[in-house]
Amino acid sequence: MKVVILAGGRGSRLSEETSVRPKPLVEIGDKPILWHIMSIYAHYGLIDFIVCAGYKGYQIKEYFANMVLHHSDVTVDLGRNLVHYHQRDTPDWRVSIVDTGLNTETGGRLKRIAPYLTPGETFCMTYGDGVADVDVAKEVAFHRAHGLKATMCAVAQPGRFGSVNIEGHRVSTFVEKPTAGNQRINGGFFVLEPEVVDLIEGDGTAWECAPLERLAADRQLAAYPHDGFWRPMDTLRERIQLEEMWNTGNAPWKVWA
Repeated sequence: MKVVILAGGRGSRLSEETSVRPKPLVEIGDKPILWHIMSIYAHYGLIDFIVCAGYKGYQIKEYFANMVLHHSDVTVDLGRNLVHYHQRDTPDWRVSIVDTGLNTETGGRLKRIAPYLTPGETFCMTYGDGVADVDVAKEVAFHRAHGLKATMCAVAQPGRFGSVNIEGHRVSTFVEKPTAGNQRINGGFFVLEPEVVDLIEGDGTAWECAPLERLAADRQLAAYPHDGFWRPMDTLRERIQLEEMWNTGNAPWKVWA
């Protein structure tokens, strides 16, 4: 089963980082968030990736082309023009990086990589800027059990501000990061049948608009509820929070050993 990762946007809300590199290459710890996302899928045996590149996509190509260099100690023998790699620690992934255009919408990017999908085979798709401890194997099983064209990971929206209950003039309770109750949002981590690509008109189609709306109207969109950890990296504040979690050994999305 292949995994499609949407990694072509400009990431304008994280301009402090994305002015010089695409958002999927912004690092958490010493690895790009794209590596973290791929490691989640690889933990469940999904190691065949299609990365939908766009903005500064050449940097994503260079990252994977030089991944052994990035992840290994090296000795460079300048006189003999040789490079010897020590303690190679690179994953056994297969990664196709496809230029899906600079201004293409999310749905248009999916349509552009359709030739790289395996005909008739279910595939996964997610965004290149969010991590979670979602059990991908269980979600795939959920998708197959329901027999619909698409399954979306439905997550509780993290609260951005502290919530208080007030009795008289006193605060009775305080919750720093409340969730939005029973309301859920699109958390990415889709499982899809290949025919969903037919719902995408072209480059200007956002996956989150007409295609998902049509799937929902046709009752072909299942919601896989995820109550565990989920976090996007849309802002510098969120990037710093993820960095702190990783550096303190408290990264819930690190499901791999």
